[in-house]
Amino acid sequence: PKDSFVVQNGKIAFVGSTHDALEYFNCDSIVLDLNGATVLPGIHDVHIHPLESSSRVETTCQLKSKTNPELMKDIFKTCAPRQIGTEWILGGGHSITSILEHIEKGGRPPREIIDEVLSDVPVVMLEETSHSVWVNSEALRRANITKDTPMRPGGVIMRVEGTNEPNGILLEDEGVSIMEFALKPTPELEELNYVGLIDGLWYLNENGITSVSDARVVWGRGHDKTWERVCKEGKLTVRANLALWAYPQKEDAQQIEALKDMYSNVNPECFLRKNQIKVYIDGLLESTTAAMQEPYVKNLNLPGIFDNRGMNIFDQSRLSKYINKLQHFGDNDGFDFLVHAIGDRGVHEALNAFDDSWISGTRHRMTHLEQVKPEDFNRFERLNVIADIQVAGNFTKPSARGNIESLVGKDRAYNFIPLRSIYDAHAHVTLSSDWDVSTPNPFIGIQNAISRGHQSVKVKDAVEMYTINAAYAMRQEHVVGSLATGKDADFIAIDTDIIDQNNKDVIHKTRVLQTVLAGEEVYWAEDQNLVDDATCQILEDSYYYGSCSFDHYCNAYP
Repeated sequence: PKDSFVVQNGKIAFVGSTHDALEYFNCDSIVLDLNGATVLPGIHDVHIHPLESSSRVETTCQLKSKTNPELMKDIFKTCAPRQIGTEWILGGGHSITSILEHIEKGGRPPREIIDEVLSDVPVVMLEETSHSVWVNSEALRRANITKDTPMRPGGVIMRVEGTNEPNGILLEDEGVSIMEFALKPTPELEELNYVGLIDGLWYLNENGITSVSDARVVWGRGHDKTWERVCKEGKLTVRANLALWAYPQKEDAQQIEALKDMYSNVNPECFLRKNQIKVYIDGLLESTTAAMQEPYVKNLNLPGIFDNRGMNIFDQSRLSKYINKLQHFGDNDGFDFLVHAIGDRGVHEALNAFDDSWISGTRHRMTHLEQVKPEDFNRFERLNVIADIQVAGNFTKPSARGNIESLVGKDRAYNFIPLRSIYDAHAHVTLSSDWDVSTPNPFIGIQNAISRGHQSVKVKDAVEMYTINAAYAMRQEHVVGSLATGKDADFIAIDTDIIDQNNKDVIHKTRVLQTVLAGEEVYWAEDQNLVDDATCQILEDSYYYGSCSFDHYCNAYP
């Protein structure tokens, strides 16, 4: 039976029976008893935001989701003095739905609510999905957003009804753009980003994550430099691919050349590569900015969106231009693209762009995929476009489908996030978290993936979506992603056999006991009593690996 494996010099040297594994044992080994723990390959999260999610600067004011904005004034009063790293007051966590309901019911302009308590300092609150911000009048003034500001590519400035005055809600790229003012790099801010990323890496390892794709590296704020510093100082405890943000409001030719200059697919110092591009083709269902084939059931009367079918942030032709220019250039293999696509029109147009720009050898992927027309299911396999899906958040559960029905109607809501349908069409599917929109805990993601009714997948399939499939998306399936001889030793020990059908309802409670990256321990649960057998004796019915020399004997995932 394949119930053990051996690791030497950071690589898996053997996978097989415990009896055969013991042939590798020597007296330099230290034996630890894992008490029957299950071992999986290291978890990959190919859509996650470790730096932004761990920021000590952007999360000063913690707002409540689904709460009347008028009830949040006391939070602003108490949190503002705690702001660090910038003179702007930052925070968020509120629901765009609550803000829009407030406006629909005739509530006062949202900016006036903040102005009442904070009028002389700029304030920006990022809502829980990160697709809009709530700002005060001083923030609008500093960003030079007025009643005369035209609609710009990829963004929406909401207006006071009956006037053209901004009401304090900025959707999509208008929200991203105002954050550039708030987070202009300074030495203090750069140091805080560095400390936040170090904390975030520990949290990832605690959740069993050994490989990530930072899904929006905002290089104008120096985020790529923060990752590089962590790498150079030897503190990078994951394999990381950076997806460089393609700014919607930047001029194309200059931005394309700037992105080329940042490309890096090999780093001799650590596991860091800058080899992906992040593009938004559309927005969000909740704010009716995701691009849909047919109109939404709900109409928010957003400025500049006259047909109520959402919006493009990048349109199909512009996305095609970027793909053609960046997927292969000079002597480089070029960038893989990570395209945010939520609405069925956005999904269709992104697939069209990949079709128009197709060359062999690419590993582009599309993420979210909340509304997909059945005729597009088989295009993922045909174009070799990876389908990246998130189901860890409560808002993705079938029980939350009523909210989606209120936006797009019952028929379209029925296949909200068609995980099983895309998988059955033989697409290469990955699961990810989009942390901090959802928890980075992969076991909650796996639990939810097997609990989606007609869109459920099997546990083994979900595990592969977090491991070998995601390793393929990061172009490292030949190195990690499974426990196979010759691969690097990225693995985790967990307290639950999640493959056992008897445990299918408690997968979400799984705890990570240990996380190992290339044979080096990067996380160990402090409350675990793993026995150090200094006499080098092997006990029956136990699972072992040597700690110091990393000669490992483990219960391996088949």
